[in-house]
Amino acid sequence: MKSDIEIAQFTKIENIKDIARNLSLSENDYELYGKDKAKLSLSLLDKQKKGKLVLVTAMTPTSMGEGKTTMSIGLADGLKKLGVKVVCCLREPSLGPVFGLKGGATGGGYSQVVPMEDINLHFTGDIHAMTAANNLIAAMLDNHIYQGNELNINVDKITWRRALDINDRELRSITIGQGSDKNGIERKDGFDITVASEIMAVLCLASSIEDLKRRVSRIIVAYDNNDKPVTVDDIGATGSVCVLLKDAIKPNLVQTLEKTPVIMHGGPFANIAHGCNSVIATNMGLRLADLVVTEAGFGADLGAEKFLDIKCRALNDRPSAVVVVATIRALKYHGGAKKEDINDKENIPALVDGLPNLLRHVENIKKVYKLPCVVCINKFPTDTAKEIEQVKAELSHLGVNAVCCESYEKGSEGAINLANEVLLLLNEENNFNYCYDIKDSLKNKIMSVAKNIYHANNVLFSDEASNDISKIENYGFKEIPVCIAKTQYSFSDNKNLLGAPNAFDIKINSVRLMAGAGFLVALAGDIMTMPGLPKEPAALKINIDSNGIVKGIF
Repeated sequence: MKSDIEIAQFTKIENIKDIARNLSLSENDYELYGKDKAKLSLSLLDKQKKGKLVLVTAMTPTSMGEGKTTMSIGLADGLKKLGVKVVCCLREPSLGPVFGLKGGATGGGYSQVVPMEDINLHFTGDIHAMTAANNLIAAMLDNHIYQGNELNINVDKITWRRALDINDRELRSITIGQGSDKNGIERKDGFDITVASEIMAVLCLASSIEDLKRRVSRIIVAYDNNDKPVTVDDIGATGSVCVLLKDAIKPNLVQTLEKTPVIMHGGPFANIAHGCNSVIATNMGLRLADLVVTEAGFGADLGAEKFLDIKCRALNDRPSAVVVVATIRALKYHGGAKKEDINDKENIPALVDGLPNLLRHVENIKKVYKLPCVVCINKFPTDTAKEIEQVKAELSHLGVNAVCCESYEKGSEGAINLANEVLLLLNEENNFNYCYDIKDSLKNKIMSVAKNIYHANNVLFSDEASNDISKIENYGFKEIPVCIAKTQYSFSDNKNLLGAPNAFDIKINSVRLMAGAGFLVALAGDIMTMPGLPKEPAALKINIDSNGIVKGIF
């Protein structure tokens, strides 16, 4: 089988005008970015039509990758093949993982979004715009202090950090303003990866340009000498920041290999941010199609929880069905099988020991959120019939079906069974319920997620976290969602606790108020908001030939 990039490069891409025409769009509804990409007009949000939403999530991921994006694309293609007017809404890739550990993020095999090289690189410049907006705030904040500090900002209580969309561990903690007085005020600072910036969260949760301006204006960047919050509006940066985001706020229209429309917009990580594409993109998809397939980052304990408890509140909508992606090899890994042995032989005992991980995610969707659910087994050639039947049998006890999907190798044809199962779920009873009451205390909301979703015994708050939570509630930020930042590799805050661990506590080391985004970030465990590159980064294999053809991105 050809590599992902070879498949993408040898597939004819439809002119984006034709994709737009299939969505009943006129040329006034979009702006072209070449022949294969377009920006969609925000005026499309005024359409009255409202389709149904399908959320794709997954079991706890492993370093092998479970193919959630590939399955999302395959499902959308399968639904289109069945005659459904469908749009797939996905996140934009970050350059950090593209050149780092993970690689590209446009699906794989015959379930891809194209043009995959452009999308995985600069795309339409959205993340660059967010990086510039983030760093404009930082520059204006430091300039205000340098020019006299009329707001009496406490330089030891500056919370706004700079951003870069490349993994660079050297920038996690730095000193700025060194040298003469002309170089500014010397102080400690640092960089976050752009997708962890509050600017990304703000853009992805905004419902309009006016809402974007409101959210940007209330971002807290520092505290003054009386411990009063200082906002972006206080330093006069709101207008300029929103001007930098004037195009980035518009969703991007692209396509799958099978010409299914894809709206790709926004890209917050799910372990250190809220992990969903933008509210605007999803809302737009719901107004252009009968069914929208969207995904949430990492496992259901992170991406789906944040999608349902944070994004759905901003979206004022809920999924009609949930798809939980799993692989036989990931289940065996969670059951104790060694990575190097997983593809070599059938291993029912390891599979059985790993199944509780998948079952817990499914139970959370069914019992906590009360949503209809199906499991998608991303089928690999090494999976045996006995292993697949074992998974189906275990899930049947929960009243949930498991369906194999082979869209990686077969495209839409390999996703027909999954698509049919999803269509059946749309008719099931839907009694959607949030994990917590928004009016509850911030600590109780964190504990609700930890106990009901992670199945932790208790939550331990550091003194710093407890004190900061009290201050934040006193500032008037109590009735907001919580976004727990933890490892994606375990239900716990310890990446080595695989499967479905019990008898563990979650430790909240610190918290950050994202006043603009409208949620509290609670950091559990050792979470880096600026990742580093691995020993052998993906960048080592990426190149370009004399004809301008990109090589090595998958």
